[in-house]
Amino acid sequence: MSAVPQERRVVTAIPGPKSLELQARRTATVAGGVGSVLPVFTTRAGGGIVEDVDGNRLIDFGSGIAVTSVGASAEAVVRRATAQLQDFTHTCFMVTPYEGYVEVCEQLAELTPGDHAKKSALFNSGAEAVENAVKIARAYTKRQAVVVFDHGYHGRTNLTMGMTAKNMPYKNGFGPFAPEIYRVPVAYGYRWPTGAENAGAEASAQAIEMINKQIGAENVAAIIIEPVLGEGGFIEPAKGFLPAISKFATDNGIVFVADEIQSGFCRTGQWFACEDENVVPDLITTAKGIAGGLPLAAVTGRAEIMDAPHAGGLGGTYGGNPVACAAALGAIETMKELDLNGKAKRIEEVMKGRLTAMQEKYDVIGDIRGRGAMIAIELVESGTKDGSKAPNAAAAGALAKACHAEGLLVLTCGTYGNVLRFLPPLVIGEELLNEGLDILETAFAGI
Repeated sequence: MSAVPQERRVVTAIPGPKSLELQARRTATVAGGVGSVLPVFTTRAGGGIVEDVDGNRLIDFGSGIAVTSVGASAEAVVRRATAQLQDFTHTCFMVTPYEGYVEVCEQLAELTPGDHAKKSALFNSGAEAVENAVKIARAYTKRQAVVVFDHGYHGRTNLTMGMTAKNMPYKNGFGPFAPEIYRVPVAYGYRWPTGAENAGAEASAQAIEMINKQIGAENVAAIIIEPVLGEGGFIEPAKGFLPAISKFATDNGIVFVADEIQSGFCRTGQWFACEDENVVPDLITTAKGIAGGLPLAAVTGRAEIMDAPHAGGLGGTYGGNPVACAAALGAIETMKELDLNGKAKRIEEVMKGRLTAMQEKYDVIGDIRGRGAMIAIELVESGTKDGSKAPNAAAAGALAKACHAEGLLVLTCGTYGNVLRFLPPLVIGEELLNEGLDILETAFAGI
């Protein structure tokens, strides 16, 4: 268990005076384009708590954007990473390899969906994993086109910005972007014109028709989708959508890629979100929750696809860093030992129960969605239960601000900026979880 006391404590205004001093230093030397949700400067974190330089302890409903699922100072992660630091910090796997990289790839082969032969390549970030998945798919298929989806997010590199749907803040002013990227509809049930019950069948049919008519299936190297769309608003594609798209890919020799960077590693109550409808991707990209907070990412997939690039075609100086690999083995050990899939399911049960009760009181809550510890509420203009569902970004901002002031760290997201998302560490205590929800409920009463 974390050494950080697992109780909320607010002793100053948030941010406090020491954080404000550090913020002034930051403003002088850190590029203005690097933003922060809440400028409180952290001194330590663990379990479900983030402690700042002023001694405030905030309940963590963000997990560093779904990274510290096992907590920010998990014992096995710290133990294994510390031992590796004492042995060596780096050799570059492409120069002299080491066992930790191989062990992580073995774990990925065991844990990812499907019983086919699998191989992996390790990288530093989610965007890098997505970019390499595209490289691998193009090498395997000898095709160029890449299909992505409305509301999707895939990263901040040039290629992955082009693949990302939302302009601000990710793309605005940063073009031109890489070519041969095509966007098709996703089954966003809450906003589907003919109703959520029709979204899966209709959206998949529309997407497939667009691919056939506008691109040509024979030109498509990869179809890439987040099984639960993250930055786009924690959208769960309506049932039937993912299996239909996956089957279309298989039938047409297209590499189907599940981007599980935010949704993977027990976050949704399963090792990977695509398991919910028994979808077995050809390639799966992972990062965030994989290594307990250290930078690591992976592409895992069918051995024959992963082996398509020529020797030396994949890699990177830091990819699969030995300390990050040790941390990943510690994180996976923790996930297994503590049954963090079970913990995520319990978090869902508690959160959805409480949020549903709030929805009955506050009609600004248009939709409650997500799985496991990847839960969101979509906020709409009050009085829109008639079906207009006008997005209410102001309410999302006001709620986040009110929560922050009371020591609850929450994040917003969504194409329209109107979604409040909850990503608590999977190891959070139930008392802290409920206390955070109490703060949220009070915030609703005040907007």
